[in-house]
Amino acid sequence: VIPAGVDVPWSVDFLPSAPEGPASGTSRMLVTGRGGDLRLHPTGRPNAKLPAPIKGTPSVRNRGQGGLMDVAVHPDYASNGWVYLSYSDEIKAKGRSQSMTQIVRGKLTPKGDAFEWTDQQTVFRAKPEHYLTSDLHFGCRIVFSEKQPNGKRYIYWSIGERGRMEMAQDLTKPNGKVHRLWDDGATPDDNPFVSDKSAYPSIWSFGHRNPQGLAFDLAGILWDTEHGPRGGDELNIIEKSRNYGWPLVCFGINYNDAPFATPWGDPAIAMPVFQWTPSIGACGLDVARGPAFPKWKGDLLAGGLSGANVDRVRVVDGTMTEREEIVHGLGRVRDVVCGPDGTVYIVLNEPDKVVRLVPAD
Repeated sequence: VIPAGVDVPWSVDFLPSAPEGPASGTSRMLVTGRGGDLRLHPTGRPNAKLPAPIKGTPSVRNRGQGGLMDVAVHPDYASNGWVYLSYSDEIKAKGRSQSMTQIVRGKLTPKGDAFEWTDQQTVFRAKPEHYLTSDLHFGCRIVFSEKQPNGKRYIYWSIGERGRMEMAQDLTKPNGKVHRLWDDGATPDDNPFVSDKSAYPSIWSFGHRNPQGLAFDLAGILWDTEHGPRGGDELNIIEKSRNYGWPLVCFGINYNDAPFATPWGDPAIAMPVFQWTPSIGACGLDVARGPAFPKWKGDLLAGGLSGANVDRVRVVDGTMTEREEIVHGLGRVRDVVCGPDGTVYIVLNEPDKVVRLVPAD
């Protein structure tokens, strides 16, 4: 779908077809590269030359697992023009580089035959004292709710625990959490921990390790996939204020061979709907919709880095009833996105490319 040249592609999302301006008349796919580049590729021209990076996007700390991560086009883009990015933001403290996942939004302003990133606004930024030197577990996926009565939508995003497992249970820290705000960055009054002055008011759920898949299904249920340590990658229904257990319980084992507590029997801990052992390196999640694969309608599509796989997962009444590996061995799957026509776009690392899954003739 895209030619070689994007350094560690991380995510894709789609703009509406353009009546005029750059890439007019085609569906347009935004592609992030972990090194910091955001590009706009005309999907109707699969052999087109790789476009230059969009100028003006935020600088990122491209180190370890951090960099430019998710891109999410606001569902009401046609009327508001907002595009959202997640990335590892860097500060210098006591002479050392520190970073934390940040969410911004901006607009793509035509300039000649290209676009520039303009009008940037910060949606979420952690407190400087909570930035870390770690290069691990940044998350970070972004999804939007249905439109609410006030005309706005909720934005949800995930932040990994940054390799500091104990912080996933600490409501005073942003990492190891799924967050929710209004799409303009305001805090909803009904967020579960807004009355706790020491907690991050954006926290929706906690006890997560490294959620790199986040998606709403067709019934409006929020799902995540997240990495276990050695085994125990999880598929979870994400619910308000719930504790997902890390590191108190886990289906996997630690890297030093020490076992974790078995996650059964505690009603205070939300159990996964499914867990992968051995680990697939869960990354990228979407729901099948649109005309291309009608028999998959509503099924979850879950990617895996170390597994180099995409699984189709069917869940009925909270129970997994079917799982099928539909892709294997093409590369490390970084993202899985159902496109506007229902075909499935798969972002690969090693090799770095984006491929499209279409129905067989």
